[in-house]
Amino acid sequence: MNLFDGFEKIVKENEPLAAHTWFRIGGPARYFIEPETFDDLCRVVKRCRENEIPMYVLGGGANLLVADAGVKGAVIRLAGEEFQKVKFDDANLTVGAGADMGKIVLRCVREGRSGLEGLTGVPGTVGGCVRMNAGGAFGDVGSTIESVTVMDEEGNTFQRFRPDLAFAYRSTNITAKFILSATFSMADDDPHRILKEIKQIWMHKKNTQPLAARNAGCVFKNPRGMSAGALIDKAGMKGRRVGGAYVSEKHANFILAEKGATAFDVLRLIDMIRDAVAREFNVNLEKEIEVW
Repeated sequence: MNLFDGFEKIVKENEPLAAHTWFRIGGPARYFIEPETFDDLCRVVKRCRENEIPMYVLGGGANLLVADAGVKGAVIRLAGEEFQKVKFDDANLTVGAGADMGKIVLRCVREGRSGLEGLTGVPGTVGGCVRMNAGGAFGDVGSTIESVTVMDEEGNTFQRFRPDLAFAYRSTNITAKFILSATFSMADDDPHRILKEIKQIWMHKKNTQPLAARNAGCVFKNPRGMSAGALIDKAGMKGRRVGGAYVSEKHANFILAEKGATAFDVLRLIDMIRDAVAREFNVNLEKEIEVW
């Protein structure tokens, strides 16, 4: 008997994960599951729990490095239409966790709704962005969230509201395994003004970050009151290479991957950067990217 009998439509075995990450690096997932509905997700979670299969949740893969050996468990990606629904009402926007954040920002322009333009250029899905409180110099996700719908590893679904939510730098107090949707506070605004702001933010990022290269965004969190990129640069690591991975000359907190690069190359380079910064400045850099 196959472990996932009855789920053949949504389960693949030994699916290469490199195609699902921005680094384009990483081995296969033992099971790769794309539920189409909430019921699918509940049943998959139950099956994994009954068989003690570790579960990993994949968003857009924009902040993720997968080991060369892959993942011995079930990688679950909320890509079905039910997880990408978008609903505007008078004051709020509710979006499924599987929706692409960049597309949502542009949708808000067309609708004349302000609130998310600070997330211009932030890659990934809504769920992934909420999980890590994604953002940057122009704002973060948590500042506009009113509520989040989540599911735990038992398949129980519930809502958490603003007073019970805490968002900090690249973190949140949401511990439930699955984020299903989020509701954002919005305001009516002139689409032309919003678009102008988005263009300004985009040009700033284009001029300061290697957006066109294979990468996973900022590798390290900024230490309190300091810039990780500046520390890495001053430690002499800009341009440093290990195999097919190298530190960006444009922004030192980005590691870029050439064709043929491996996760081992990136991890070796991460260790070298941390050692150099610790040795030079006595600062321990903390990873911002997630490593499976």
